[in-house]
Amino acid sequence: MSTVNEAADAAPQFPFLHVTVEPDAAELVASELFDLGAEGVEERDDTTLKRADAGGKITLVASFSTEEAAQEALAGLAPELGARLEHVVGDAWRDAWKEHFRPFAVAPGLVVRPPWEAYEPKEGEHVVELEPGRAFGTGLHETTSLVCSALAEHASELAGAEVLDVGTGSGILALCALKLGAKRAVCTDSDADVLPVVAENAARNGLADRVTASANDLGDVPGTFPVVVANIEARVLIPMAPALAAKVRPGGLLVLSGILLPQEADVIGAYAPLRLLAAPKRGEWVAIVLRAPS
Repeated sequence: MSTVNEAADAAPQFPFLHVTVEPDAAELVASELFDLGAEGVEERDDTTLKRADAGGKITLVASFSTEEAAQEALAGLAPELGARLEHVVGDAWRDAWKEHFRPFAVAPGLVVRPPWEAYEPKEGEHVVELEPGRAFGTGLHETTSLVCSALAEHASELAGAEVLDVGTGSGILALCALKLGAKRAVCTDSDADVLPVVAENAARNGLADRVTASANDLGDVPGTFPVVVANIEARVLIPMAPALAAKVRPGGLLVLSGILLPQEADVIGAYAPLRLLAAPKRGEWVAIVLRAPS
């Protein structure tokens, strides 16, 4: 009969790379980890239940299928990133992150729940069932909840409207807009790998026929929209301002997020002559709510 220690020694060990970065570098480094062969990248910061290693920074935890793949990725990262390799014994890691994703209110009247958690909505609540997969966007992050709160505050403008979600990730913003009364959502993302995640999440919520997702450039998306949302990063939002502002129908609403507090003025300036309605803040993040000229 094998001992407990022998059983542990025989259990498979799965490699993970941990990289702690500044918030504005997280998306770029996560993309690099995927390019280096990561099967998944989890983002941990002060807004999630598994906290980062250093206050104010974000820890990216990348999983790899083999030790060799992890070692090659480690060698491919810039040394100054200070990446470290860790191992988890057994295969419980595959679902371990799910313990930290439970039903929660992402905005007043909006609850996000994972497929493996039951939730009985209260009167007037809208529930979005979400499986993030490899896509960014569970709603746990402040940048996401800021947009959802802004949508809830402007729910009257969503009624029967068509919404454009740029940098859609998991599709959470589009789904929340639909739950709040939007008629249809058009989703775009530069990463084509997230498109199946968006489709699956739309189907989970019975909204498959009301969501269109593509990896088209913004200029290839036809028409204008009464409501446009984009939770990306300031370094992306600023250069894309002319193209993104052009997608907002006259008098329409534009909600921007993924913006650190020191970047607020630069983003607002880039989107003139749209009028600033609000700039709600949470932690080190700010969302910018704008109105297009009539």
